[in-house]
Amino acid sequence: MSRLKITQVKSRISEKQNQRDTLRTLGLKRIGDSVVREDTQQVRGMIRTVAHLVTVEEVD
Repeated sequence: MSRLKITQVKSRISEKQNQRDTLRTLGLKRIGDSVVREDTQQVRGMIRTVAHLVTVEEVD
């Protein structure tokens, strides 16, 4: 299964509470933080929720 590298690139300060919670669930706490997650439907849904705040790369 492929893996995704998710990096927070924008602040969550002015965002809705569910978007802040989604970033925390993904493991992102501040701008510049990166996490690597398995490419599952659940993770894709979370990425879609905060797509304007993160960048996503596929890693092997």
